[in-house]
Amino acid sequence: MALRELSSLEKFLGLKKPNKYSTQGDKKVPVLQSNNGPALVGLVTIACHLVKEAKRPELLGDSAESRAVVQQWLEHRVTKLDGCTKEDVKTVLKDFNLYLQDKVYLAGNQFTLADIFMYYGIHSLIVELAIQEKEQYMNVTRWFDHIQHYPSIRHHLPPVAVLRNRIYTGRHH
Repeated sequence: MALRELSSLEKFLGLKKPNKYSTQGDKKVPVLQSNNGPALVGLVTIACHLVKEAKRPELLGDSAESRAVVQQWLEHRVTKLDGCTKEDVKTVLKDFNLYLQDKVYLAGNQFTLADIFMYYGIHSLIVELAIQEKEQYMNVTRWFDHIQHYPSIRHHLPPVAVLRNRIYTGRHH
């Protein structure tokens, strides 16, 4: 999955020459062998490298605080979300829902790499939820739907219906 995410990120960033990746270990940690230096290991390390290569520093945050928030969410993705068990899903979604209560994006009012990789990471969880379950996490589904419609983000993932259409019955006066 991580290799497809990196490939999608490359397309989003407009990088012309696709990189060649391999994986290592049981967890299939991505590895990028660069031509002029040591191999880069790990989803977050490689993703940050690609953003810098594409000269898109705003995706890493536009202030010291937002850069820290982006790094925090990237770390959260790799340490908490990727290892999430079925029993943990509700807690993860509940915490995420609470965090997004007053936010459009994870790092405030700016779309960042954190939004991209949390979207990729949470996609499979959202797909598994019934519409009624999605409605319990309104902030997550609002954010998720917003990100999935962001131009060029959803390369390798199918769209997900997040909210049902409501038919309002009532008398018009």
